[in-house]
Amino acid sequence: MADLPNIHVPSLIARKRDGSPLLAEEIATLMSGFTEGSVPDYQMAAFAMAVYFQGLDDNETAALTSAIIASGKQFQYPTGHPRVVDKHSTGGIGDKVSLALAPLLACDDLWVPMVSGRGLGITGGTLDKLESIPGFNVNVKMDQAIAQLERIGVVMMGQTAEFCPADKKLYALRDVTATVPSIPLIVASIMGKKLAETLDALVLDVKFGSGAFMQNEADARKLADAMIATGERHGVKTTAILTPMSEPLGHAVGNALEVDEAVETLHGRGPADLRKLTLDLAEAVANVKRPQLEQWLDDGTAFAKWQEMVTTQGGDPTASGKLATNIHPAPVIRDVLAKASGTVTAVDAKQIGQASLELGAGRATSDTTINPAVGFDQLVKSSTDVQARDVIARIHAANDSSADVAEAALRSAIVIR
Repeated sequence: MADLPNIHVPSLIARKRDGSPLLAEEIATLMSGFTEGSVPDYQMAAFAMAVYFQGLDDNETAALTSAIIASGKQFQYPTGHPRVVDKHSTGGIGDKVSLALAPLLACDDLWVPMVSGRGLGITGGTLDKLESIPGFNVNVKMDQAIAQLERIGVVMMGQTAEFCPADKKLYALRDVTATVPSIPLIVASIMGKKLAETLDALVLDVKFGSGAFMQNEADARKLADAMIATGERHGVKTTAILTPMSEPLGHAVGNALEVDEAVETLHGRGPADLRKLTLDLAEAVANVKRPQLEQWLDDGTAFAKWQEMVTTQGGDPTASGKLATNIHPAPVIRDVLAKASGTVTAVDAKQIGQASLELGAGRATSDTTINPAVGFDQLVKSSTDVQARDVIARIHAANDSSADVAEAALRSAIVIR
């Protein structure tokens, strides 16, 4: 990268280790060198650990975010384009909001260039869910994405090699050096990718609870505030909604099952909590008011946009809403029945996410093959009154033995008193 100062990397690491602030130009030079290979992994690992312990101030976090954006190509739109908006979730169990939200926003004369990720740990990934649709292509190049936005206003895609390469390289290093849980590094990673979409507005869904990265609301608020500050410093109107993740969102967890539930929402049906959160997030960046957004969900307009997107990206539009029954039926489908009458007092998201992972809906390692058929549906919600032998969940499994393990996990996660 041209016009950046020379730096002595060990001295820079030492200053951050001792709590001194770094200049934006120094951070830019460090990240440029790391991306190009002149700063070795061991020095960047030491820098990440120094940040983990000492943190970054708002200026440094903004500078690190800018360096991640500058490491690759950014979306560039033609003159006179509509407002460009997106949403980011910090991850949760059963969180299929993006699948309904992106086409809904595209009904509003907005462009939605949604660059998403794959499952991480117990949290599902939007790309994995989309790939349960036969033929759906998430490997869209940036010029193809722009052309698709011009045609239909929405694209849902993965991160390309030319898009924020510094983030991909740094995250891989953080993952193996115990430096993932650092708010400044999290902020720069998330916001770098989102701001490289060249947005006008961004809404953040920041989760807290047993099934979220942030376990309590206070930590979630710190993360939200840091992301808002970074977005605003880059000229993007940024808002955040804090949402609990103590129980799964909706009634389904698992890739094909979650797509089907999102399609139900696009038909004006679907779980009440999923519909509400979709509308809450949409309202934060939309041009129109909530009643119009509700109408587009209820009258088929948003579903038609979804079908248009699926078709444009090579997917089978006839599969929508029927993935779990027609395309990916699980070999074993088992009802889990309440053993006694009472009120559901807990549906622990973390345990259910782990059980879904063990069924094969997520990745234990980076090269794990995901099974799109497995997971849970008909999950009961907390505060529901149930009678003995009522269905409190349904398991979709590859075999009886994995269904047995999943049932034991569900009975531990779902508390009835």
